Amino acid sequence: DVQLVESGGGSVRPGGSLTLSCAVSGSGDTASPYCMAWFRQVPWKKREGVAAADFDGRPSYADSVKGRFSISRDNAKNTLYLQMNKLTPEDTAVYICTADVIVPPTYECIASFVTGYWGQGTQVTVS
Repeated sequence: DVQLVESGGGSVRPGGSLTLSCAVSGSGDTASPYCMAWFRQVPWKKREGVAAADFDGRPSYADSVKGRFSISRDNAKNTLYLQMNKLTPEDTAVYICTADVIVPPTYECIASFVTGYWGQGTQVTVS
């Protein structure tokens, strides 16, 4: 199994920045999942996959965050990051780290398909 623990959430003013972290733990191959991603969830909206990265850090982003968010991973530290800039109130959500050990046929990680393992989430409030 893979365990995911998010941190770094909080409150920030519009236009501000925040960096989220996700600590990954597991045994064997599960300690370094091939795909990792960030989702966000607000109660009245469908859960949205916002960014993903493969084992080598190649990123993909949802259009809603492209140019403002940056995903990265440090495999030596077993940690996934999400740097969020130019935040708006619409970015307010619970941000959830996810991982999957299955390698996609295209080798490209798309957030909406990274659903094998889930963290508990961390709240981000922009106001």
